[in-house]
Amino acid sequence: MAQAQLKSQPKTTAALSDEVFDVAVIGAGVVGCAMARRFTLEGAKVAVIEKATDILDGASKANSAILHTGFDAPVGSLELDCIRKGYAEYETIMGDLGLVQEKCGAFVVAWTQAQMNSLTAIEKQAKDNGISDVSLIDADALQQVEPNLSNRAIAALKVPQESIVDPWSAPYVYLRQALENGAQVFLSSAVNSGTFDGQNWLLETDRGRLRTGLVINCAGLYGDILDKDLLGQSDFHITPRKGQFVVYDKAASGLLNSIILPVPTETTKGVVLFRTVFGNLVVGPTAEDQTSRKDASTDEQALKALMREGEDKLPELANMPVTAVYAGLRPASERKEYRITPRPEKNWITVGGIRSTGLSAALGIARHVYELYQNMGATHRAISDPKTPKANVLAQSGQRDWRAAGHGEIACHCELVTNREIKAALKGPLAAKSLAGLKRQTRATMGRCQGFYCSARLAELTAGKLDPPISQEIDDA
Repeated sequence: MAQAQLKSQPKTTAALSDEVFDVAVIGAGVVGCAMARRFTLEGAKVAVIEKATDILDGASKANSAILHTGFDAPVGSLELDCIRKGYAEYETIMGDLGLVQEKCGAFVVAWTQAQMNSLTAIEKQAKDNGISDVSLIDADALQQVEPNLSNRAIAALKVPQESIVDPWSAPYVYLRQALENGAQVFLSSAVNSGTFDGQNWLLETDRGRLRTGLVINCAGLYGDILDKDLLGQSDFHITPRKGQFVVYDKAASGLLNSIILPVPTETTKGVVLFRTVFGNLVVGPTAEDQTSRKDASTDEQALKALMREGEDKLPELANMPVTAVYAGLRPASERKEYRITPRPEKNWITVGGIRSTGLSAALGIARHVYELYQNMGATHRAISDPKTPKANVLAQSGQRDWRAAGHGEIACHCELVTNREIKAALKGPLAAKSLAGLKRQTRATMGRCQGFYCSARLAELTAGKLDPPISQEIDDA
């Protein structure tokens, strides 16, 4: 496989597991985690194979954390079907799994006459997509709900069911539910090659061999490469699309009540203004195609442009400090639609090109792929009484651990992360192995000081657990 994807590791002939799995999901992003959960609950014996030391380390680590309704998805598309089913399932399971959803609603705002002329078409598309509660409102009605928006806004389309969620606790608990019901996860296990004998795949990874009946390619930014290397062909090509974001201080979140969406273009949904469930306000993303599948760096010019656009639409942002900036890569392909392809003759299903709606559609995608699997002749007996773990509560509106007795201490004061939360994140099959993984599980160092005050204490609490250690990351910064 391409060197851009893989680390140089000593080869081994050991077995990752002596079991023969029904399904191997390659890639532990949000879609892979949802896939593992669905197949496990349906009764399949599932292995999850991930090349990174922590899950959610690719495209899933940086997104807008918005649960979309699908109002603007292509009419009749697979994407629309998966978003709608995913949204519905999220609402069904969120109570049992302890997930958060803040149904703040959204406005698609027109700032020019040309954009205003497009709102009617977007409204029709939404209603054709089954989102019947959308409505056009004028500038006065918009100002009543969002008084801090610039008075340049002409009109808007109101989309009441758009929501904000925790983008990491959800996939973590999807995979945890799979694991607690019998699935296995193999981290630091980049897939180097594989052979198919007509019945089973023998996958060669950095850490050993694994046998499985079916392979589901959820490799995200490397999905096309995985298809090409193991199948000999790929019917799509990933061109990474970088999205940069600016995160404003928590004080800025009071400036908005809803998600502010732009009128989309042919190439991008555009720059969004949105609150997070963690109490910040974010402006982004950009949409920059590039060749590198690893470079998620930010650049000053793009960030300043985002700030200007945000402040132009929400003038009070000019008085708010920036807490952080970040960038992520989306696995865009030649076409907008999802590239989900079953290959029954190879016991293989490709799940590619999930470029910007993966968080919203993941549960729906998993259901769709399981139906494809059934159409390939597979049958299992669903688990009748599955175990249901609870997600980590990190949203400000939730019952955070710092409020409970016996947490030990507050290790990260900006985000109110407790000693107990840090210790819990360092245990179990999904234990954080990097500072990035620890951040996603606890939000440590993600607040106003960006680790300036808490890093020393965190280095003590995580000693011997992270690679590289926090002390080295501080020295290298």
